[in-house]
Amino acid sequence: MTALASDLIQSVDWIAVAPPTITAVLALAILVADLFMPPQRKPLLGQIAVGGLVLAGLSLLPLLHGSRATFCLTAGSHDCSYVTDHFTLVIQLLVFGGALLVALLSLHSPDNLPAGEFWFLLLSSAAGAALLPAARDLATLVIALEVASLPAFALVGLKRDDRLSSEAALKFFLSSVTATAVMLLGVSFVYGATGTLHLAALADALGHTPHQLDTLARTGVALTLVGFAFKLAAAPFHFWVPDTYTGAPLPVAAYLSVVGKTSGFSGLILITVIAFKHYADVWGPALAVLAALTMTVGNTAALRQGPGHSRSAVRLLAWSSVGQAGYLLVPLAAAGYAGPGSDPAGHIGATVSYALMYGVVNLGAFGVAALVAQTSADNRIADYRALYATRPQAALAMAFFLLCLAGLPPGIVGLFAKVVVFSSAIGAGLGWLAVVMAVNVVIALYYYLRWTALLFARPEAAARAPETEAEAVPALRAPASLKAAIALTALAGLTLSGAPQLVLRFTSGTLF
Repeated sequence: MTALASDLIQSVDWIAVAPPTITAVLALAILVADLFMPPQRKPLLGQIAVGGLVLAGLSLLPLLHGSRATFCLTAGSHDCSYVTDHFTLVIQLLVFGGALLVALLSLHSPDNLPAGEFWFLLLSSAAGAALLPAARDLATLVIALEVASLPAFALVGLKRDDRLSSEAALKFFLSSVTATAVMLLGVSFVYGATGTLHLAALADALGHTPHQLDTLARTGVALTLVGFAFKLAAAPFHFWVPDTYTGAPLPVAAYLSVVGKTSGFSGLILITVIAFKHYADVWGPALAVLAALTMTVGNTAALRQGPGHSRSAVRLLAWSSVGQAGYLLVPLAAAGYAGPGSDPAGHIGATVSYALMYGVVNLGAFGVAALVAQTSADNRIADYRALYATRPQAALAMAFFLLCLAGLPPGIVGLFAKVVVFSSAIGAGLGWLAVVMAVNVVIALYYYLRWTALLFARPEAAARAPETEAEAVPALRAPASLKAAIALTALAGLTLSGAPQLVLRFTSGTLF
């Protein structure tokens, strides 16, 4: 009896859970400090948040020497709720790196957001995003996804006097609530068919599902995928993205496009490749169709966002992120077609390496957008015309980021990532999906190159008039934190372009 009781006592591996725990504790500390800190000292909260994210990233170092598991059912059990392995570390590194760059973009944001609430919500969402790749049961997975999503609703609507911000938050909230409801229904069906929530145990149970419960299990798998499709903004569940990105504060849009998308994809990888591997005949074709539809809808919509005076740059980046989500889905679909007995490490490595490339260059593009927003509040694509004449370094950086997203030199890492994804589809026998991807890459080239050319175009005649406000505004100096964010992303992109094979080696590793 004593031995049984000792087996049921949970021992928490604090080193394993340190990264999300540090972030969550820091978020609470900032919220409390905001109550007692005078207004003139509140900018210090942003510096504390940046330091905390650096500390959370450093807490990953002790986890590099092998997998760790905690919150297991009993001592020695393989059914654990929290596992840190190579996959977990790569995603957590991307989450903390992305959150840190967003924090740098936010230190001197012109939106005048309430400091305490903003940093608390940002860190809380980052804690949930960092928890998600370590989750190894469906309950923890759903909770982590909601912890990452719920603060994001408030972040989008934090510009309290802005009607567009409020509408964006409402659309984001309603779509996410719908996704959660559908996902929970699917999870309940899967639990009803298997009697377990742990991912590894689910895989075994679904491999021996009684015939009378097979339809229930397949329905649960399909509904769970629909829920994640909402979270990932996969077409046709992407309708909330353009208005949400446009209405949200610009750093929040950058956060959603990278950290929010990364956390959602990590959850999708876990449930498909681990839990639902015996139902690859269900989710493999579904993800292939979603990938083709998502990249096509995103790129064709971005194509319509021309350089007209009323076109929003953030809206184009929003549609671009939808198209990029389609590319990210391709290797996952290929993993489904590879079969339950094959090693998915190569396909998962392709998805994660593409996510790493996309995260770096997309945050850099949002950084330049934040720079332009200082002098052009509307942040139209036309405002980037002749940017090289006023801010040559920012124009060169933006051109590099756009070429990386397009997959053209000198953005070698973008080209490498697209080739890896393309090869994954070909290797799985998805020739038709590779053709769809190739067509979409050509479509995307047009609007990326058109924006790039605009950076170096001649100023319009009206802009050359002396003694105008348009010439006086660009003289404003950019904050050091904003310059640092752009420089860091540009340096990371150049480094990855110099040795792109290191990305795939780093992300492939030993997954799961």
